[in-house]
Amino acid sequence: QVHLVESGGGSVQAGGSLKLSCEGTGYMYCLGWFRQVPGKEREGVAIIRSDAFTQYTDSVQGRFTISADNVNKTLFLQMNNLKPEDTAMYYCAGGWISCDFILTNFHFWGKGTLVTISS
Repeated sequence: QVHLVESGGGSVQAGGSLKLSCEGTGYMYCLGWFRQVPGKEREGVAIIRSDAFTQYTDSVQGRFTISADNVNKTLFLQMNNLKPEDTAMYYCAGGWISCDFILTNFHFWGKGTLVTISS
């Protein structure tokens, strides 16, 4: 049974940084961070494959870094130079099929942590 728990969200001003954590990952072929704002679809932010390949959505490229600690079964998302448009509920997810931003390829989801960026 995989139980993912996110933490690290909060409220910061634009230009600030936050580091999200997701505990309970275990071994997964693909781990990812997604985000969602009310009224919009959940979107992929960053993914990391078991061979350490990473991919980012264009809007966070160069600002966010995804990493995984497989020993401690924790996924991280370092977020720098945050912008108001980064405000969202952030979810971690894990899957075994493929590594991309397709939501249905992820079998396990956390309940989310809220990130609020003020201008």
